[in-house]
Amino acid sequence: MSYERPDGHTFSLYLQGGAGTRRLDGAALNGWPGALCIMPQGASSEWEITDAFEFVHLYVPDEELRRAFTETFDRDCRLMVMPEATFDHAPALAQALSRVADATQAGDRLLADEAMSAAFASLFVDPRYGGARPLAIKSGLSPAVRRRITDYIEAHLDQHISLADLAAIAGLSEFHLQRMFRASCGVSPHGWVQHRRLARAKALLADADPIAQIASACGFSSQSHMTRVFKTMTGTTPSAYRQSVADSA
Repeated sequence: MSYERPDGHTFSLYLQGGAGTRRLDGAALNGWPGALCIMPQGASSEWEITDAFEFVHLYVPDEELRRAFTETFDRDCRLMVMPEATFDHAPALAQALSRVADATQAGDRLLADEAMSAAFASLFVDPRYGGARPLAIKSGLSPAVRRRITDYIEAHLDQHISLADLAAIAGLSEFHLQRMFRASCGVSPHGWVQHRRLARAKALLADADPIAQIASACGFSSQSHMTRVFKTMTGTTPSAYRQSVADSA
C-alpha cells in the first residue's frame, strides 16, 4: 500500500503484531510491538503488509504541532525538527501514544488531551525528533517579546484582545506582528488566543460553574459562541465534554 499525507504529520505506534509489515522504499526492516513511525508533513512511503497488526495513528496539523512546540518550550517554532522515522525505539513517546489509544477507546477526552500533551513533550525532548537545535534563525519575534505577548494574552483571556494591543506590546505594526507571530509561534495571534481560551474552558468545565459563566470567563461573547468554537476545535460540546470528564473521575 502507498501512504501520503500532504497536510499534517503522522505518528504511528504498533500495539500488536507488525512482523508482517515492511517498508519497501526504505531500509529492509519489519515492524514489532512498540515500534514507532513518524511521517512528516509531505512525506510519502510504500509498504508491504502480509499479516494482521494493531496500531494507533495520531494525525497532527503542522500549525498545531508548531504551536504546541512554542507553548511547551517557549521556543521559536522554526526550531522544531521533524525527521522521518521508521520502526524506531522511543519508549517515552510510545507510552504516551499508547495512552492516547486507550483514552480514545474509553471515550475519555481529558485523558486523551493529557496523553497528547505528554506525547508532544516526549517528541521534542528526544534529540532525534526535535531536541537538537538547528542553525540560528533570522527575523520573527525575540523570546522576550514573544513571552510578553503570550503572558498578556493569558492575563486577559476574559477580555477583548485586539491585534492593535498585541502590536503595541511588540512595538510593531499590526501587519508585521501577524507575520512575525505566525513565524515564531506557528499560528496566527487569533489562533493562539482561541487555543488558550479553549484550554481555560476545559479546565473550568471540570467544576460545576454554569457554562454561560465559563464562556464569559474565557472571553467568549456568549455560551453559544463558546459552544460553536468548542465543537469546531474538539468535535464535542462543552456539556458533553464536562460529562465525559465526570464519567472518568
